[in-house]
Amino acid sequence: MASVNRDKIVKFCEEYLKVKDFEDFCVNGLQIEGAEKVEKIITGVTISKKLIEAAIAKKAQMIMVHHGIFVDDFGKMPKIHGFMKNRIKLLLENNISLLGFHLPLDAHPGIGNSISLIKLLGLNKIGLIATAHYGNIGFIGEYKKPIELKKFIENINKKIGTNSYVIKAGSNIVKKVGIVSGAASPEFFDAIKEGIDTYICGDIRENLVREIEETGKNFISAGHYNTEKLGIQNLGKLIAKKFKVAVEFVDVPNEV
Repeated sequence: MASVNRDKIVKFCEEYLKVKDFEDFCVNGLQIEGAEKVEKIITGVTISKKLIEAAIAKKAQMIMVHHGIFVDDFGKMPKIHGFMKNRIKLLLENNISLLGFHLPLDAHPGIGNSISLIKLLGLNKIGLIATAHYGNIGFIGEYKKPIELKKFIENINKKIGTNSYVIKAGSNIVKKVGIVSGAASPEFFDAIKEGIDTYICGDIRENLVREIEETGKNFISAGHYNTEKLGIQNLGKLIAKKFKVAVEFVDVPNEV
């Protein structure tokens, strides 16, 4: 495997994911600068001590995640302490770069989290979900031949290794599906404007349960972590192919 300049990887990712098109809660791109030369990259969903320790053990020079460092991690006036201090210390001591890609990796129409779920479930993409807060980060898919809701849920659970929370408020038959990965239960109401019968995201909030029931649509929370595994894996594969560098996805399972 080759040794690649860190900044070449960063530049490619920023351009490919069109990070400048998004207003986000974090820097999409290089968040912590490590070694200039990269021979091994670890990808994961969320930065954590476990993921950093795996990268150290595997002698990686870069970690690439969906959930990296966010503005709220530090507060209005930056204060580095506790678990965040320990994570940053590990990264700096081992000269490991941290790259994070949040909304751009949810929304990407080729390799992103939401479109990857559309493809994985065998749906045909027919449109976008325009969310009020984040823009076009979701997709609508449709089956030529509708399937039973029970079978649809079984497929989700099996294919992404999850245990979905379901509000069955609509039909037993699934045909038109809206998907927004991650913590997108409020975006359900944007999705139903497009005429879907079933919605998938990664969370559920107590205050929305009764409201969802009263819409007459099916709601499936397949887990925040599990709905956002695919995008970062796809990005890692793309980087490995383009730059001939070693890339490995490290799964740190999270049922939430």
